[in-house]
Amino acid sequence: MKQLAAGAAAAALGMVLVFAVGTAAIGGTSSESVSGGGGGNGQGLKGDAPVPASYLPWIKKAADLCPEDESPSLIAAQLWAESGFQDRDGPPTASGTAKGPAQFIDSTWVTYGRDDDGSGTASPHDVGDAVMALGRYMCSLFGQAKASSYPGGADALALAGYNAGWGAVQKYNGVPPYRETSDYVAKIQAKAAEWRVLAEAPPPVTGSGAGADAVRKATAYLGLPYVWGGGSPAGPSVGFCDDKNGWLNGTCFASSHSGFDCSSLVQASWWQSVKLPRTAGDQYTATASRPVPMGSLAPGDLIFYSHSGSGADSYHVVMYYGDGKVIEAPKTGKQVQIVPLYTTGGLVGATRPA
Repeated sequence: MKQLAAGAAAAALGMVLVFAVGTAAIGGTSSESVSGGGGGNGQGLKGDAPVPASYLPWIKKAADLCPEDESPSLIAAQLWAESGFQDRDGPPTASGTAKGPAQFIDSTWVTYGRDDDGSGTASPHDVGDAVMALGRYMCSLFGQAKASSYPGGADALALAGYNAGWGAVQKYNGVPPYRETSDYVAKIQAKAAEWRVLAEAPPPVTGSGAGADAVRKATAYLGLPYVWGGGSPAGPSVGFCDDKNGWLNGTCFASSHSGFDCSSLVQASWWQSVKLPRTAGDQYTATASRPVPMGSLAPGDLIFYSHSGSGADSYHVVMYYGDGKVIEAPKTGKQVQIVPLYTTGGLVGATRPA
């Protein structure tokens, strides 16, 4: 059965899901259930369905139960994976029958189900009751995940607990090696990231020229993971780990994920017009003859950070997006993102590749 877990994802629901109401199509595929501690059957939805407007306030409210862990986009992705936002029952299993939009079995519903919508009955078939119960259950699973020493990240562990039962997570000291569970975790995390990026995308880059084109190219990679040693002018790729880089929760993240590190993102984005070298330090050296005052930045300008104060020793490079923001691949465990321009961390200065 499935026991959902929300992962860490975005910010407020008003940004995250409104774009999907009645318009964004979301499809799912069916998958075989595994025996767990009491969530849904995770069969997903065959076909397409929009995120119904009736779910939005409840998803936001459920995310507010533990905002440091839950996110509206991931709660919505779980409901999409569990039922396709439909009130339906799953097939009978040894653990019970999964019911409603969040696919709760009776033994779990007794603990987490309440009459949140004020109808007079706590029912797994009511949207408000089901979504809020999902939120409460996931907050509990996140608490167990964060208190454990298991690898994989709290969001993946909590999702696995919702799917296979926390007992299975404990048995295997991490995400259980069940195909259905690993697929469940991966597809929810991917859908949540997709919705988050779509909802939080800043205004398009305006203007023309090589710099603006480079930024437009970089935005195509929003949401991809930071991968140490990954990425090239051809696009994202797997990376590698050394004695201190590329690791996440005790495992070599870089060798099993495809993405970019900070300088490969810059290199790939500028490649069509300027063949920049691979590392941040070399990129600074190659462009140092074209410095740019921090008050005169234009889209595509490179901004460097160094612990020594020397641009040739830069450990990090970001690209100016415009409107006081930069686009970057920040570090292992994070994704390609757009954030406000920052001057901490050993700011060296900016250059213009072309």
